[in-house]
Amino acid sequence: MKKKLLIIAAISISTLFAAEPVEVDDRFSDSTKCKACHLHIVNEWEHSWHAKSHYENNEYFRATTDYVSKKTRKSLSGVQVQCATCHNPRISVTSTGIEHEIIAVMGLDKDSEVEKALESDVISEGINCVVCHNIGAIYSDKDETVRGINRVEWTKSGVMVGPFDDAMSPYHKVEHREYMDKDPNKLCFVCHANDRSASDFVFVNMEKEYVDGGKLCVDCHMGSKKQGIAATLRIDNKKPKEREVRGHAFPGAHTDTMWEGALDLKVEQKKKEVFISIINSNPHNIPSGFGSREIIAELVFKKSDEVLETKALSLTTYYKDKRGKATIPHLAVSSSDDLSVPANGKRVLKTPVQRGADRVEVTLYYRLVNNEVHSLLDLREPIWSQKFFIASKSISLK
Repeated sequence: MKKKLLIIAAISISTLFAAEPVEVDDRFSDSTKCKACHLHIVNEWEHSWHAKSHYENNEYFRATTDYVSKKTRKSLSGVQVQCATCHNPRISVTSTGIEHEIIAVMGLDKDSEVEKALESDVISEGINCVVCHNIGAIYSDKDETVRGINRVEWTKSGVMVGPFDDAMSPYHKVEHREYMDKDPNKLCFVCHANDRSASDFVFVNMEKEYVDGGKLCVDCHMGSKKQGIAATLRIDNKKPKEREVRGHAFPGAHTDTMWEGALDLKVEQKKKEVFISIINSNPHNIPSGFGSREIIAELVFKKSDEVLETKALSLTTYYKDKRGKATIPHLAVSSSDDLSVPANGKRVLKTPVQRGADRVEVTLYYRLVNNEVHSLLDLREPIWSQKFFIASKSISLK
């Protein structure tokens, strides 16, 4: 009886804010339904990290969510709903409150609407077709703290939006949106901007980093437009209509081919020091993304073929919690200095020349997670410790 009264009281005083979810028709609930007409696009997407944005499919996301729940003593399901703002924006429950926390701590949440929403097949694919292609409006004028699901308005189920104003389909309605064609950054920045910790500390803001030099997010992360087909429907003289289309594999920091040559490297000696210039021609900082990413400059000083010294210089960010202890970005209240290479800019590192060396070899690498966060989250998959090759230079020393 006391439990029931406590729950009723909690519900009565709880005030929730939630975006308005729109039910997804079974015909469009998962990507397999799209394969009949868009097989090649779905096949590309299946290997993307958009397809891995669900709790079950991404070790870093899962470990981070578990860590936040443990450290904040908030229910795991409550944290999952909060993260779903961007990771699973088609979730049918978009916020939780104190009543859910009480129910969860009592173990009475197994059949709750929250648990049903988290277990729904509609969100099991993370960022799938009915996330990007069901966004009817984007409210860029909202406060910058409003992100993801709270920044968009969904179309009715069965209405797909895209970049072509003459698209048609017998299976669903098609509408054109400019942010699918002329202003795609607007769509990307619904989620890839203004990442905030539980303490409201902004640890990454790719939208503010972005420098408009004519290069769009999709130019790198979907590739240049190529002649092809968006759908196999025979709507152009009984043939599929040829269009300029982009890829849907969404390569990013986890893709090794994205890194080779992504930064320019210049190495020179000035008196008794080696200067390493790292030049970034990309429109956002590097490292960027979800925080704790790292550039490593490895130096090997040699005399003839003999190695005299090796050292590594790190460009990364470290985070502190309320007690001043090391933590992950999502629980931070402060961070170390930003050592990233700015968009369309450069960063210069310097180090003393090793005595007796007549040559130095410098190699740049990229890692998705630095050692500190790797350890805090106890990450096991090899990709989180993998070093992606960027560039290398070798110079003679005087």
